[in-house]
Amino acid sequence: MRRLRRESRRQLVQDVLLGCLLVIAVAASGPDPFEEPAAFASLTVPCVVLAALAVLVGRAWPLAAVVLLLPLGPWDFATGVATSDLTWLTPSAAYVKIFPFVTTSPFVIWYVYLAGRRLPPARPAVALAGVLSVIGVGLVLAKGGTVGLWTTMTTGLAGTYAVPYLLGLLRGRLLQQREQAKSSAEAQARLRERARIARDMHDSLGHDLALIAVRAAGLELAPSLAADQVKAAGELRLAAADATDRLRQIIGVLRDDTDTAPLSPARPDADAAPLSPARADVAPLASTRAEVGATPAPAREDVVALVGRARASGMAITLRLAEPVPELAHAVVQEGLTNAAKHAPGAEVTVTVAARRVAVANGPATRSRPTARPGGLGLTGLHERVRRAGGTLAAGPTADGFELAVDLP
Repeated sequence: MRRLRRESRRQLVQDVLLGCLLVIAVAASGPDPFEEPAAFASLTVPCVVLAALAVLVGRAWPLAAVVLLLPLGPWDFATGVATSDLTWLTPSAAYVKIFPFVTTSPFVIWYVYLAGRRLPPARPAVALAGVLSVIGVGLVLAKGGTVGLWTTMTTGLAGTYAVPYLLGLLRGRLLQQREQAKSSAEAQARLRERARIARDMHDSLGHDLALIAVRAAGLELAPSLAADQVKAAGELRLAAADATDRLRQIIGVLRDDTDTAPLSPARPDADAAPLSPARADVAPLASTRAEVGATPAPAREDVVALVGRARASGMAITLRLAEPVPELAHAVVQEGLTNAAKHAPGAEVTVTVAARRVAVANGPATRSRPTARPGGLGLTGLHERVRRAGGTLAAGPTADGFELAVDLP
């Protein structure tokens, strides 16, 4: 019974109006209640009841409404939308009615269309088609079985039942495909958001864990520590490496790994100034004009702070910074420093930041103890961010180490 309830007042009003129009159409097509009250009571009243039931169940079960409206179908072969002369086929087919149409036909067509749009199971629809064929064949045979009657019956069944059902079926398929496309788009949006969250978690937490491991590795080499303290520092380094590996595994569940970052060797930039091996907080490029007293941009502050934290962890870093600093600089520098800390402990690192190029290069490792396991997802996420910004990413070994370089438009 819950399915018979209308979801809104608008649906209730629509069905009430539809029921009133259908009852009027049924009454208009039957005998006059004043001149033939007995015929009206025996023919029209049952049809009115069937029409009311059809409207009641039609919204929830349109195929059931079609069955209830079978007595109101196009079974009057004396009227039709058009008249055709088929005497070329048989002499008796002079005035053949095409597509018999009665006052209740629009309502029958509507529910047939609605039944097709609801995409019902195939068996009930096939069974109903069989019943309609039996009724139509029986009426034609009862009336003489002429060619004209067969034509009228065929066009009537096709126009009232077959064509509206197929149109409804097509409309239902289109709506279904639209919903599937919408659901797919929403799912892709959720996946992209999960990938973004995973990338941010991997970049930030992985970087911090790498710096912790660098500090612990430095403590292992400190000559002033006792043996148990050196052991504790080594355990801390291994714990940071294990935490980084578990983080990578967890992040792999949240993101889509179908896109991989290209690891082709970095392209040398002929226009870039040679990097100075001297360590300095900020060593500007020769072609850069520094603005003394100007307020630093947020991107510049982020890069300087990031390098400062890495230096405080024990990494030897040379920073070459030029204005303006691109927004992606922080992500590129963070990934480059993280990889250098994990895979080249103790190596000299050179960070170059310019308007259209950000590069992080490290020399060979000076310690044999790695700070983390390989196989992270940072380059994959960074490659996607660079691609969306219209740039290119290249990462690979160089003559004396490794370089991560990003060229921006």
